[in-house]
Amino acid sequence: MTASKLLFPPSRVDSFHWRGHEWFVKRDDLIDPRFSGNKLRKLYTLLQTDSKRYSLLMSYGGSQSNAMLSLAYLAKSKGWDFVYYVKKLPDWLAKNPTGNLKLALDLGMKAVEIPHSEFYGRIEDVRSTLSDDTLLVAQGGAEKIAEEGVRLLAKEILSWANRKGIGSCSVATPSGTGTTALYLRRHLPKEIEVLTTPVVGDRDTLLAQWHELEPDEPFLPKILEHWPKHPFAKPKKCYFDAWHSLKRSGVEFDLVYAPKMWLELLSAYENLQKPILYIHSGGVSGNMSQIEHYRYSGIL
Repeated sequence: MTASKLLFPPSRVDSFHWRGHEWFVKRDDLIDPRFSGNKLRKLYTLLQTDSKRYSLLMSYGGSQSNAMLSLAYLAKSKGWDFVYYVKKLPDWLAKNPTGNLKLALDLGMKAVEIPHSEFYGRIEDVRSTLSDDTLLVAQGGAEKIAEEGVRLLAKEILSWANRKGIGSCSVATPSGTGTTALYLRRHLPKEIEVLTTPVVGDRDTLLAQWHELEPDEPFLPKILEHWPKHPFAKPKKCYFDAWHSLKRSGVEFDLVYAPKMWLELLSAYENLQKPILYIHSGGVSGNMSQIEHYRYSGIL
């Protein structure tokens, strides 16, 4: 693969202590305020794309998706129209958008609501009728074009490990589609263990997504799944407690993906290669709406 022009400096690595252990965090959340951590990596190739190549960007997914917001910023910067397909919104959210949805709409995104039962069928209809000047990005940025940005992330991790004299370690990132974890495993040496946990679905869901993206990939990340499957983004007291505890320790993470990954790391700590480097995947812009979700559920 040809080298890409470096669009941003390497993100720094911070250390902090939590629950009696030292951890390292790759601060991808601090690279660019418009793009949330790993979303910047996934969109790296598109950021270099000539703005004249497309006139319309389309995608689909959740109404508070971090990928949605990053794509809205991308479209705005390129001068592309942006259409985002979302399952039917609750009336209160449709009338008074909040969080990432409001931010994306303010950037010019057009949200198209589709009934749940028709959602993926409609997406396939859209996919089959794309014009040459339209780009459809899969949910969560699960595309082969994500590989180049993740390859550069792997290169930065190796550079950090070499400077520190670290021969082996663990690199952790939670998985929605699992794209970041999959390409990190491809581009990091076997001495570095790549760890993830499914936050959307379970192990079988994650394995199926990896197979769809790279059917012949021989090496896959290690899946940590001590904690049981939990409905995506549904409030859970132990998740909030972990998130709040991490924030008090010095780093704010997202409230949807990060808590399960950190609890998995804590549960498996004694059996993992040290040191452990967590990839901060951004997404903190969605914390405000997720905290409101916790309040509404009665947990807060």
